[in-house]
Amino acid sequence: MTPGPSFAHLARMTDEYGTYEHADHDAPRREHGYCTDDMARVLVVTSREPGPSPVVSDLAAKALRFVADAQGFSGDCRNRRDCGGRWQGPYSVKDCWGRSLWGFGTAAARSPHDLMRHVALAHFERGAQQRSPWPRAMAFAALGAHEVLAVRPGHSGALSLLTDAVEVLGKRGPSTSWPWPEPRLSYANAVLPEAMIAAGVGLGRPDLVDDGLDLLAWLLDYETTGGHLSVTPVGGSGPGGTRPAFDQQPIEVAALADACARAAALTAGDRWLAGVAGAIAWFLGDNDAQAPMWDPGSGGGYDGLRADGPNLNQGSESTISLISTFQHGRRLDGLAR
Repeated sequence: MTPGPSFAHLARMTDEYGTYEHADHDAPRREHGYCTDDMARVLVVTSREPGPSPVVSDLAAKALRFVADAQGFSGDCRNRRDCGGRWQGPYSVKDCWGRSLWGFGTAAARSPHDLMRHVALAHFERGAQQRSPWPRAMAFAALGAHEVLAVRPGHSGALSLLTDAVEVLGKRGPSTSWPWPEPRLSYANAVLPEAMIAAGVGLGRPDLVDDGLDLLAWLLDYETTGGHLSVTPVGGSGPGGTRPAFDQQPIEVAALADACARAAALTAGDRWLAGVAGAIAWFLGDNDAQAPMWDPGSGGGYDGLRADGPNLNQGSESTISLISTFQHGRRLDGLAR
């Protein structure tokens, strides 16, 4: 059985403004402030949670307020906020923009609260007027658009965003040994094939679905060794890279779990269920260092896997990655009953 996703550490990392980005072990590092990237991910996992507790509902409301405040009048987005609640830096259409649309779309589709759904949809529609030249930003945005289409079929803004995302995501390369659409793997890699799959479903293009499934299968094979996940490290990986490599990041594992869960919902292939199970097992200790990547006492996820074991700091990104992966595990356990 997969441990149930715990929001306890995330709640302890959160104050009236939002969830702190970094931690010293399980204590928030307040001086580093907050970021929209994390708060958008908080909005995704809290919106996914069935029958949310008051703690989860409170986190979801704070995340929606934070991400909405981060959005500019034209739909672009700021990412940094200091510990006094003051926004820092320019508006952009980088990852924070894409993740904000992922969060807004997920809340618009899944929040149990009418007001949150309406507010999230309005902000999604504003943000969906923008476009980004960066593949991952467009991939995250495409996931939000797919969520909107699930409850509002034919939504013009979501369809237009998916159509344009396809042009930015890239195409499967001609090489059988390196079919990836980029010269190197970097971070959250599985979001690219997942977005292809989502766009293919949303646009009625089975060719895109097939391309996404093929790329995901290649990535899952590439990031598996010795029967367990051995994922791309923080420095990336390219053809001829040595394995295993460190510092491995929980976000890479969570992205694989998300993509495999989406593929499993479309096809009957056992390999996708095995991919989700492998992601869960990575957090539980079936990894290159044979070390658990979470703290069952706090509910926090560790920040990275090194050759000598985990980085014991429990930042927001790592904890959200843990929660997201365990959410998929709960669904797997339900299927097994």
